Amino acid sequence: MHHRPAMANKFNSGDNRTRSSVSIFIVAGLCCFFYLLGAWQRSGFGKGDSIALEMTKSGDNCNILPNLNFETHHGGEAGIIDDSDSKVAVYKPCHSRFTDYTPSPEGYVTPFPWPKSRDYVPYANAPYKSLTVEKAIQNWIQYEGNVFRFPGGGTQFPQGADKYIDQLASVVPIENGTVRTALDTGCGVASWGAYLWKRNVIAMSFAPRDSHEAQVQFALERGVPAVIGVFGTIKLPYPSRAFDMAHCSRCLIPWGINDGLYMKEVDRVLRPGGYWVLSGPPINWKTNYQAWQRPKEELQEEQRKIEEVAKLLCWEKKSEKGEIAIWQKTMDSAACRAKQESSGATFCKSEEADDVWYKKMEQCVTPYDNANDADLKPFPERLNAVPPRIASGSVSGVSVEAYLEDNKQWKKHVSAYKKINQILDSGRYRNIMDMNAGFGGFAAALQSPKLWVMNVVPTIAEKNTLGVIYERGLIGIYHDWCEAFSTYPRTYDLIHANRVFSLYKDKCDFEDILLEMDRILRPEGAVIFRDEVDVLVKVKKMIAGMKWDSKMMDHEDGPLVPEKILVAVKQYWVGNSTSSQ
Repeated sequence: MHHRPAMANKFNSGDNRTRSSVSIFIVAGLCCFFYLLGAWQRSGFGKGDSIALEMTKSGDNCNILPNLNFETHHGGEAGIIDDSDSKVAVYKPCHSRFTDYTPSPEGYVTPFPWPKSRDYVPYANAPYKSLTVEKAIQNWIQYEGNVFRFPGGGTQFPQGADKYIDQLASVVPIENGTVRTALDTGCGVASWGAYLWKRNVIAMSFAPRDSHEAQVQFALERGVPAVIGVFGTIKLPYPSRAFDMAHCSRCLIPWGINDGLYMKEVDRVLRPGGYWVLSGPPINWKTNYQAWQRPKEELQEEQRKIEEVAKLLCWEKKSEKGEIAIWQKTMDSAACRAKQESSGATFCKSEEADDVWYKKMEQCVTPYDNANDADLKPFPERLNAVPPRIASGSVSGVSVEAYLEDNKQWKKHVSAYKKINQILDSGRYRNIMDMNAGFGGFAAALQSPKLWVMNVVPTIAEKNTLGVIYERGLIGIYHDWCEAFSTYPRTYDLIHANRVFSLYKDKCDFEDILLEMDRILRPEGAVIFRDEVDVLVKVKKMIAGMKWDSKMMDHEDGPLVPEKILVAVKQYWVGNSTSSQ
């Protein structure tokens, strides 16, 4: 049984010790839990050492302040809400053959910390060798004993991703913070994004689940932002004018077909002044058509179509050297619009530029007003500057003051999280997800080279704020939490769920969202829920049947605030095991 320390004496409301007592309450209340978490980190990564089980056991470390009540204060309503006498539903593990969905494969270990994870992934975590054979010559990935090694090679960068990025940096202003967010289409194992990280550029990488099915899983195991995705008929789940750079290195996307439909979609998500990089076929076809084993006439026509669409979109070619071509989207929207009108282009409705969820790509050019894009600060200044979308009033009902206040609140919340979980920014958690990101305040307050945050804006959120998140130099995606998220299992170390369950309480079952969180979360990964107390009591009961251990506590402003915090840890277990090991 979990030991509950004696109830604390009530402090007089006028006592000036109250504020310090609340902070002591928050820190001491979880001293045992986080002492163990700290010990876990010090003990080395990848051991699967049952910290999730240990956190629920009592010990001397919890008795530093024995007269404090470590449980959250519900007042009288807890007895009404908490029907803990009723039976807790227990969710049975899937069969081990479903390791591609939920149970961890046998031998699963915590990934190496960044930057080692960039180059090495434990074989047990993604036991797929096909890429080592198919891409052996191209130096993508090598199998060495019990790990995969990623040498930083790629089909288009035989000298390594670093050298390739150096070539791009001679044209694209990568070093000065102008280019911060990037989109890598058909990313493979995401070496481009992995090596951009040290240059302060964050790439959203995607690739389909095709014959190289584990490639996105490898990217996330390495600690690189990636999702499963494909250029098909549906718009990409990103807002307009989001990325400073888009990239395709031999991604095999037929850019010229359907009057450049896919280039028009890249144009929608590319910021005015942003860059598009295309390396590989058909660039420099005259030299390479024989090596590519394709007719030169076919390649010539493909490049002609690409050049034609780029001209229509007002992309100026800045460079073509070897197999790398780089275009820049114009900042002069007025001149571009006039040129497009005279060439008979069809324009999309501007109000639909960010309306993308299950919406088909259209044969139209997305209009833009670049008046605000010029105000975008370089990174890292733009992280906390007022985003142009807020300053111009284009996010309905959000003032500059409201944005700044939100920013301030999240700095305060994250400061409290760091007291609760003292290894939050230690490097233990690399891949982090914010399920209801708002303006990205949680990610901005956590900003560190040791971690990245996938900022999710729910499709049913009151305000569409994903464009603001990108203007801050962060990345994110639209998603409906009544559906599965586009990722492999066990790909996030920590999940932040701010009012997600209040948002979805009339939309779909809590257990469906929680089971999807469980699929996404690594063994011994952590979750921070922030929500109304009645919602969290229900959540706490459900996760007890999911091999999660949890602890409820008060808001950092004290017990009278109805919003509470629930911290949970998923136990370590693998396929064929029914309990933590």
